Amino acid sequence: MSLINTEVKPFKATVYHNGKFSEITEADLKGKWSVVFFYPADFTFVCPTELGDLADLYPEFQKLGVECYSVSTDTHFVHKAWADASDTIKKIQYPMVGDPTGLITRNFDVMIEEEGLALRGTFVIDPDGIIKVCEIHDLGIGRDAAELLRKVKAAQYVASHPGEVCPAKWTPGAETLKPSLDLVGKI
Repeated sequence: MSLINTEVKPFKATVYHNGKFSEITEADLKGKWSVVFFYPADFTFVCPTELGDLADLYPEFQKLGVECYSVSTDTHFVHKAWADASDTIKKIQYPMVGDPTGLITRNFDVMIEEEGLALRGTFVIDPDGIIKVCEIHDLGIGRDAAELLRKVKAAQYVASHPGEVCPAKWTPGAETLKPSLDLVGKI
């Protein structure tokens, strides 16, 4: 069953954010757009490239009113140790969620049970806590934060323009489509 258009399930976790630990629940995702960005583990290889890429574009997400959350099955203590040890991770300004029990990872259907790690799962969540984008990658395939930013912009556009849809490679200012019988077979 797809998670698209389902509500984020309840959770409670500890985050490492701006040098401090704090609590987060699913309620914190409501009232604004969110990106929940799962990755397998701290102190690995592809993961820091992805988290660093997201960190570089984080100000652009913030301009859109989007909060980003990275999530792994590591603890919040490991997130802090990684930030202390890595210049790439040190530049992260978004919350890093610790999920050592795997509850959040299972809630989003990205747990690799036999390894206790998350797949590379990316979820865009609207202000009502409803999942609008779900993308899951195998461990060896890194993601592109610029493409994620484009998808967030498309999701926000569609939410604020009922009856319109964004075609492939849509960017803000480009033409959208208004599905109708008149369009069938004409694209």
